[in-house]
Amino acid sequence: MFSIKKLAGVAAIAAAGLVLSACSGPSADNSSSSSSAPSAAAPSSGGPLKIAVVTHGSAGDAFWNVVKNGAEQAGKDLNVGVDYYSDGDPGNQAKLIDNAVAQKVSGLVVSMANPQALQTSIQNAVKAGIPVVTINSGEDSSAAFGAIAHVGQSEGLAGQGAGQRLKAAGKTKLLCVIHEAGNIGQNQRCDGAKQAFGNVSTLQVDISNPTDAQARIRGALQSDPSIDAVLALNSQVAARAVDAAKEASSKAQVATFDLNADVVAAIKAGTILFAVDQQQYEQGYLPIVFLKLYKENGNTIGGGHPVQTGPGFVDKTTIDTVAPYAQRGTR
Repeated sequence: MFSIKKLAGVAAIAAAGLVLSACSGPSADNSSSSSSAPSAAAPSSGGPLKIAVVTHGSAGDAFWNVVKNGAEQAGKDLNVGVDYYSDGDPGNQAKLIDNAVAQKVSGLVVSMANPQALQTSIQNAVKAGIPVVTINSGEDSSAAFGAIAHVGQSEGLAGQGAGQRLKAAGKTKLLCVIHEAGNIGQNQRCDGAKQAFGNVSTLQVDISNPTDAQARIRGALQSDPSIDAVLALNSQVAARAVDAAKEASSKAQVATFDLNADVVAAIKAGTILFAVDQQQYEQGYLPIVFLKLYKENGNTIGGGHPVQTGPGFVDKTTIDTVAPYAQRGTR
């Protein structure tokens, strides 16, 4: 079991990555950036901590499997009970949060792709005295809903970085593929890419129907041969985009958010230019650390600012370093 001293050291390292300016990117929220740090928790009454992690991940999604791996490993390292739940439907995700509150868990970790659908459930958790850390998406609503911290990447800033890289690569027309309707973070990514790149169109597909997603991307490329870049927002969609470009005999090159084994292989082969890496293992691991520190030592993190886990960029120059970690499920 980690000592409080060791935990504080982990948190100090994580805090070094904080964005300390309200101008960190287009998704920064002035109201949340100016809010004060949450008040310290009352000392723990003893007994093992039990933390519920509730995300919007779809079944079998490689990205969320890595988040789960991070949360469960943190639980093992810190002797904390961790239960992971997920549902891509916002209403069902809210019910999972309600169930965790009814079970009187010690803490909650929640991703907020659709913040408004989760607002009441999260605020009810806070009212019940359960500390909440939000992750991945919904950064702008985190503090307003009463969460003690947010862990993730500013999606608009990440989108800008992707757009800048594609522009520097000489691309002139970009197709940004959104795979989850109503996911605020994905819209922010495409908006950020448009700010940096300029000529961007969006395409809506359904990640739960990969065959149709590939067909829709192929159709978009066939109908507009001037598209020379595709930005996928998910590693599984990226693989489909690569196949779609081949089928369409398109010159478009693919870049993506997030890593998996297929993306690693494609970067090595040159069929994917780069991946935007938000290091989602940290999005699973760090909230467990923060909640343990909060419950047992009254510590807070961030001072109202998000803990940034990205964006990092993985391309041919860095893929050999990252590949082994992706293979074992931690990147």
